[in-house]
Amino acid sequence: MPTTQIQAFIPLFYLVWSDDLLTPLEFITLKNFIDDQEWLTQAQKELLLSKIDVANPPSRTTISEWKNSIDQITSKNPSLKSIYAISLALSEDDSDVKNAEESFTLLESSLGITSAEAISHFKTKIDPKTVTHAAHTNFDVAKITAILDGAQAPIINKVKEVISRPEFQLQIITNTEDYREQVMQWCKILAKEDFGSMAYPTEYGGGNNILNYFAIMETLSYHDLSLVIKFGVQFGLWGMSIHSLGTEKHYVKYLRDIGTLKLPGCFAMTETHHGSNVKGLETTATYNHTNRSFTIQTPHPKAQKEYIGNAAVHGQMATVFAKLIIDGHDYGVNAFIVPLRDTQGTVLEGITIGDCGHKMGLNGVDNGTISFDNVSIPHENMLDRFAAVNEKGEFTSPIPSDNRRFFTMLGTLVGGRIGIPRSAMAAAKTGLTIAIKYSDQRRQFGPEGGSEVPILNYRMHQRRLLIPLAKTYAIHFALQYLTDRFTKRSESDMQEIEALAAGLKSYSTWNTTATLQECREAIGGKGYLSENRIGALKNDTEIYTTFEGDNTVLMQLVAKSRLSEFRKSFSEMGSLGVINYVYENAKTAITEKNPITIRNTDEAHLLDSQFHLQAFQHREQTIVASAARRIKKLIDNGMDGYDAFNVVQHQMIDLAGAHLDRVVLEQFQIAISTVEDADCKAILNQLCQLFALSQLEKNKGWYLEDNYMEAVKTKAIRKMVNQLCWDIRPDAVALVDAFAIPNSCLGALVQS
Repeated sequence: MPTTQIQAFIPLFYLVWSDDLLTPLEFITLKNFIDDQEWLTQAQKELLLSKIDVANPPSRTTISEWKNSIDQITSKNPSLKSIYAISLALSEDDSDVKNAEESFTLLESSLGITSAEAISHFKTKIDPKTVTHAAHTNFDVAKITAILDGAQAPIINKVKEVISRPEFQLQIITNTEDYREQVMQWCKILAKEDFGSMAYPTEYGGGNNILNYFAIMETLSYHDLSLVIKFGVQFGLWGMSIHSLGTEKHYVKYLRDIGTLKLPGCFAMTETHHGSNVKGLETTATYNHTNRSFTIQTPHPKAQKEYIGNAAVHGQMATVFAKLIIDGHDYGVNAFIVPLRDTQGTVLEGITIGDCGHKMGLNGVDNGTISFDNVSIPHENMLDRFAAVNEKGEFTSPIPSDNRRFFTMLGTLVGGRIGIPRSAMAAAKTGLTIAIKYSDQRRQFGPEGGSEVPILNYRMHQRRLLIPLAKTYAIHFALQYLTDRFTKRSESDMQEIEALAAGLKSYSTWNTTATLQECREAIGGKGYLSENRIGALKNDTEIYTTFEGDNTVLMQLVAKSRLSEFRKSFSEMGSLGVINYVYENAKTAITEKNPITIRNTDEAHLLDSQFHLQAFQHREQTIVASAARRIKKLIDNGMDGYDAFNVVQHQMIDLAGAHLDRVVLEQFQIAISTVEDADCKAILNQLCQLFALSQLEKNKGWYLEDNYMEAVKTKAIRKMVNQLCWDIRPDAVALVDAFAIPNSCLGALVQS
């Protein structure tokens, strides 16, 4: 390029071409900018335009020459802080370029170029900070730990002390029988510490503290996940089914022995043929008028209870879900206590128990199958809080509606859908701690003639680990919100809580599956070694996406709940309300979808929490309205409601995902607003920004289709995600240290 004026365009050309190819919009934007510069001669304009000819891209040599020119000027002037400042320096402070500062700055914004990222990219060869970029801490780690643990810090610390004892030393046990016995022994120790009975009423030996129970489950998940599931089956599913579905006589007879592990038991709901479809269960409990008993029967092999934890070896009793039959009439699924073994472990008459055998993971849990052949149980063994058979042999219930009674019964068991996502989140935290700590120390490759670089300094490695870290922090606060709502629940909001629990169970467990896979790959061959724990965490949490409800099925439940709320809102609005709704949507279109906003790449705007939340809300509201319209149209055209929902099933999953994204972001922002320490608030805010922008990047196709953003903005978001990862990287180790996971739970790789 012959003149110093034209040199001013080198940084722009380098940035747009080094970022692969120009998009059509970038080409038009640059072309218009060049055409509008009246201080350029026609010959200069033609020369500049030739450099952005999509049909004739510059050679690698040309791009390299541009980079060398930039390197030379920045090495002479290390104080240059913006792309325009570099352009001006390259033009040797040309007066015309000086006068065009506003135009150059506007162009950068239009192209979605972030100065901070671009400058760091320019300086890669001359600023050693970009290759060392060592870990340091900008906040008090203990204060972040305190924020995460909240009021449950004392019980969390107690659990960490217990699982750090020598008897809890993690081992690689390949023999299934030995593994099961080890897990059982661990559970007995936990029972002696009164952890198992923590949620039961004090009059039955419990701690009467459900919040502490959930905290125990989550903290145990840093240790062995077979232990967590065995613990959850015994004290959660088995014990809490007695507490939630039974009455005083059941509490007196069973709860204390369950809490001390004197009475190991099972939760027998799932059947081979019906899985998540609890209403379709085929096991029967037939009432006998003559002796006021029930006969439990498995009608055919595919109706056997399957995947039942504690069944194969240790369970002595089970809460069995079966259809109540009285005089040939089916009164729906109810719950019954059925003995399985005597105290010596001998299987009782009429009971057939199989062993599910070796599994992909969780081999310390004795999953089994159970079949019943005319097994008689006394009348008192019906868990009768919501339904009973009176002395006349008549079915009675305080809830007249069969449907409402069924969902009320299941709703009392929603605690499982809180414990599992919290356990999954703890596993993700463990994997991230191992991977990030290792990546901060592991060095590979580096600049010519220089030392090797920690792999966490590589931008792609940061994306692989720091985006999941931000999402896991976000999920932490969302699950705190869910737990708090569950413990303070009223009957009126129980349906919404159930849907939220179902959704966050899916959201958290899917995140854990994806995160642990990324952690495994990010630490290479070391991640494949059993001693480094990633493999066990990965295999053990795979089933989390299935039990307590298949994730895809649960997401449909979430979507139907949102559609019900949408329909209810419209029915309550009246004509004026509908007009107001349309008006509010129109206002959104004016304020958020105007030509300036959809192309706004200003850094302050991209990092603005209100922009993030509005974008998430818009996606949720648009999808729910679209799904509702589509379903209505299908039904109006004569399609059966079941078929209509099947047709739009993919949209239902999108709706549930959009809803959960919004809830998770909203709760993260609310949690940050309560943080008083400025340094802690700052780092959490960066994580929140990274979570929000990475989700917008993930869903950029939707936002582009909806015209909520233009390509220039989604590209700027991608660059801002990169920049946030870079900014957070020095604090990455401190952020996982804040989880305060016992060192004994982090495997050989970190311990060494």
